[in-house]
Amino acid sequence: MLANVFTKTFQDRWRGVGIASISLAALLALAMAVYREFDLSFYDDMPEVFRSMVGIPDGADAAGLSIGVLYGLYGAFTLAGLAISMGSASIAGEESSGTMGLLLGNPKSRTHILASKGATLVALSALGTLFLWGAAHLVADFLNVSVTGMHVGSYSFHLFANTLFYGFLAFAIGAWTGSRAMASGVAAGLMIVGFMVAGIAPLVEGWENVAKVFPWYYFDGADPIGNGPSWGHLTVLLGGSALLAGIAQIGLNRRDLRSQTVGENLVDRLRANPMTKKVFDRLAGSTRVSRIWIKTASEHQGLLIITAYMMFFLMGVLMGPLYGLMDESLLKFSDQIPEAMYAFVGSSGGNMSTAEGFYELETFGMMAPIAVIVVGVVIGSQALAGEEAKRTMGLLLSNPLKRSTVVIEKTYAMIAYAVAVGVFTWAGVWIGSLLGRLGMSPVNIAAASLLATLVGLVFGALSLVLSAATGRVKIAVFGTVGVALATYLINSIAILNDTVEGLAVLSPFNYYLTSDPLNTGMHWGNAAVLLGTTGVLILAAVWLFDRRDLRQTG
Repeated sequence: MLANVFTKTFQDRWRGVGIASISLAALLALAMAVYREFDLSFYDDMPEVFRSMVGIPDGADAAGLSIGVLYGLYGAFTLAGLAISMGSASIAGEESSGTMGLLLGNPKSRTHILASKGATLVALSALGTLFLWGAAHLVADFLNVSVTGMHVGSYSFHLFANTLFYGFLAFAIGAWTGSRAMASGVAAGLMIVGFMVAGIAPLVEGWENVAKVFPWYYFDGADPIGNGPSWGHLTVLLGGSALLAGIAQIGLNRRDLRSQTVGENLVDRLRANPMTKKVFDRLAGSTRVSRIWIKTASEHQGLLIITAYMMFFLMGVLMGPLYGLMDESLLKFSDQIPEAMYAFVGSSGGNMSTAEGFYELETFGMMAPIAVIVVGVVIGSQALAGEEAKRTMGLLLSNPLKRSTVVIEKTYAMIAYAVAVGVFTWAGVWIGSLLGRLGMSPVNIAAASLLATLVGLVFGALSLVLSAATGRVKIAVFGTVGVALATYLINSIAILNDTVEGLAVLSPFNYYLTSDPLNTGMHWGNAAVLLGTTGVLILAAVWLFDRRDLRQTG
């Protein structure tokens, strides 16, 4: 019954899940090979809340640490992110691309289409987590690392349930609103906030139960890798997914659907306003698309709003007062935490007993570079390959424009948005410091924000290169994300093991926080390396795009 829509959707989406799963398995093998070389017993003396933040189980060994960190952190974010992408594209994506009418033109009901899309989401999420479960055992056997006593299957089941919840959340929002940006933005925002609250709330006296409000808590709050499945937590996640699927059906069946993209963007609204019309008429240029970067920026305005809000308010302003509420005994204990632990979340050895160390761990360690990377990769991958996939590249090039001009204009938009996220991050952290009376240096905050922006631009430029070279959005996205994960992990492991220390120079993250910019200010040598790498990649994108035969069909 579900064969046609299900099969088509499955064929469109399986490659992303496959590439992500294989990449995570490869990273697991690398991490497990490194971790088995040294003593990890010192992690047993750390507070449970600290270990839970980065997925370190009780009695941490090479297998437990590798699986906990790779699957509980990177794996959970990756699979849930893919599920959110699938969920938001299921209904809202069909509407925005103008293909919903084509689907409904066949003898298929709305419920049938919804069920087929939902079944695909379940099937691909299940296959992804099943692959990771098998990979954990195969890698452990190959490296002769014991997983005895570890409930890898239970952990994988919790990972599957967590993935489904966020996917169906985006699914339901998209079915009710028809907005892919809103569906993916709300679901991703809840996922990120839930992850942060689940890690931070137990550190604040009296806030221990706040984490239970967020779905992320029910993923690993009961330590399924050590204790086995928590059926109560699984019921919350799986029951919530089923409820969201039902809500999606109600919303889809009662709403007038869009057969094509409608509505005006931010620039259109500003041009219609008498107060801003003159300025934005000039910026927008003529109907011959003389300002490609304005058009590109306008297309991704929702992404900027969501990302900037998260970094400014959630990861910046709120963190300052929150730091003042943290339990003093935990802050004192943080002096004894080994530098290696901070490496797991991207920090070069921050100390939570200081405001700079806290912000380095919570905001700049992972979230700031991820935010800029997401913006850069989305714009970079869509810049050229997206135009080819939508069959609009010919329209662009029919204007008196060089190919190199198109690449450069698209790059302007990517740089502008990356810088905007960096500025909002700086402003949020500075205001948070003022509200919490933390006394942090605004100049040093600016240095860390600028370095985060430059790291994001490196990977944005890499996605632009892959987009220019292949004309394939998926290759640009997954290729860049794979390189980002690999280099991030290499940089983290380099702190833990001298055998791979030399490889750290190949990682852009090595030039980010290793100079401790929140305390020492800007390291201009590191900034120059990141800026130079970005420039070389952009030139490579121009060269590759100028010499490739472009696709005129999707």
